[in-house]
Amino acid sequence: MIAEALLARMLAEHGLDDRIAISSGGVAAYARDGALASMDARLVLRDEGIHISPETVSTDLKRNRHIVAAADLILAMTAAQLAMLEREFPESHGTPMFTLREFAGSSGDIEDPATKDETFFAACLAEIKHALSAAMPRIADLAQRR
Repeated sequence: MIAEALLARMLAEHGLDDRIAISSGGVAAYARDGALASMDARLVLRDEGIHISPETVSTDLKRNRHIVAAADLILAMTAAQLAMLEREFPESHGTPMFTLREFAGSSGDIEDPATKDETFFAACLAEIKHALSAAMPRIADLAQRR
């Protein structure tokens, strides 16, 4: 949800928000359709000047496989998430998939902040923001081709 909100703002800042549709979903065992966005996620986004609707809820990709099937690009936070997608979502085969850091030209995972404290959420947001900024030229190039 944090990455989706940050990317939406970055796309708007680059005038590309009408060229790329983005969505966020969970693959973890605790992912639940319709769960409200965590307060910590809301607070760190608010500190970035991003206000998400109180009605914003999570999406469990295991229950919404059509999202994976329709994706042109999949960015995950961890290599374990990518492995799960490859193993359990045959509809993703053939879709380019990367960790966000890998797509940004780096390496390593961005750990899920769920169940962590507010400091961890803020650090996670900073990591995601940095990776998205580094990846923006590639994302803009993809958008221009659409």
